[in-house]
Amino acid sequence: MTGSKRIYALDTNVLLHDPTSLFRFEEHDVFIPMTVLEELDEKKKGGSEVSRNGRQVSRFLNELIERGNGHGISNGLELSNPKGVNLKRGGAVGRLYFQQRTSANGHSKADNLILAAVIELRDQNPDRSVILVTKDINLRIKAKIYGIDAEDYENDRALDDFALLYTGSAELPEDFWERHPEVQSWTERGRTFYKLDRREEEDWYPNQCLFLPGDNSVELRVMHVDEQLATLVLLDDHSHPNHSVWGIAARNREQNFALNVLMDPDVDFVTLLGTAGTGKTLLALAAGLAQVMDQQRYREIIMTRATVSVGEDIGFLPGTEEEKMTPWMGALTDNLEVLANPEEGGSWGRQATNDLLASRIKIRSLNFMRGRTFLSRYLIIDEAQNLTPKQMKTLITRAGPGTKIVCLGNVEQIDTPYLTETTSGLTYAVDRFKGWEHSAHITLRRGERSRLADFASEAL
Repeated sequence: MTGSKRIYALDTNVLLHDPTSLFRFEEHDVFIPMTVLEELDEKKKGGSEVSRNGRQVSRFLNELIERGNGHGISNGLELSNPKGVNLKRGGAVGRLYFQQRTSANGHSKADNLILAAVIELRDQNPDRSVILVTKDINLRIKAKIYGIDAEDYENDRALDDFALLYTGSAELPEDFWERHPEVQSWTERGRTFYKLDRREEEDWYPNQCLFLPGDNSVELRVMHVDEQLATLVLLDDHSHPNHSVWGIAARNREQNFALNVLMDPDVDFVTLLGTAGTGKTLLALAAGLAQVMDQQRYREIIMTRATVSVGEDIGFLPGTEEEKMTPWMGALTDNLEVLANPEEGGSWGRQATNDLLASRIKIRSLNFMRGRTFLSRYLIIDEAQNLTPKQMKTLITRAGPGTKIVCLGNVEQIDTPYLTETTSGLTYAVDRFKGWEHSAHITLRRGERSRLADFASEAL
């Protein structure tokens, strides 16, 4: 191993988190300690995401070894793209090296064996920088104590800082109309459209919501945008009781934006981000019920969520898939109580409404989503911040013709190990979809649950 290229030693959790991480170090070399291979072997059994990733890593390694057959493993294997995986990278690729001598001390902890291998590697290559890549904070601390450079694996981060995430709405300057003296406006099917020349600083995305505050306040949505022109449409005012959606009126500007994109059949994918009590689930359900029951645009609502618990697990749950998912779906039942609230008819009427609504809402587990196709369904993915980008892809690719997917989440409440605000599947989806004209994103800001909940989310 020679030259100025760096050597990255990978920990097991990096490979289990992203099997393609092997190929993501560009021209630098990758080193795998023997302990990592042993840990991969232990993890390969089972049907979980981690086990699948473990098996995928083993397949990649096997393919690389077979491909480099004539050259011997000690010279390193060229890390060229694996079959069937498009990694979108150009330029030079590094080589893959394995630890070939192991110390006799096999009773030591796995982390210490990995550290020993990295220290030995560093001593053998004094002229190159050796970096340990691990998602385990404690191992990074140990490595620093031994004077080894250690980093988190951040190749799958959607963006550098969560504060930079696209919010889906923007405030217009007060002199917006003066800046655009020539505006073409017309009415079509009861909606008002504006076409105007786009200025340089107006960095808009399709379906972004724009608002002009003040006395002559206006709320618009970007319908189409290119280099020169932008087409805007006036938003429906869902804050007015006459325009409420399934009895729910928007209580603030962002909720109005959300209801507009949720009710638009041209928007196939909606992401709603917001802290507790901002109304994500309620708005998504109200829009779903209005379009399933009244407009019959979708056949039914399918609700699913990542089953990651906050406290200790309470053990196995009895019953069918639907019954097992029920405890996880408290958010759904709480919101249904608000939505199924007929004033007259007493308890009988309420029970009848609840049963009717429940018959059009199916609760499904994420574990059985692979291979399914949803036709004309309204799919709500709750707690989407707990999904990895890979799980997010698995879910969104389930959509068949006429299906709308709504992802809800609060990135401040991630319960999945190794996921952070910047690597969560929800953040990833918001960032990757923002330029697509059939998707929309809204960050809900104001809590509308109760004064107690609002104070708690700020003060605690």
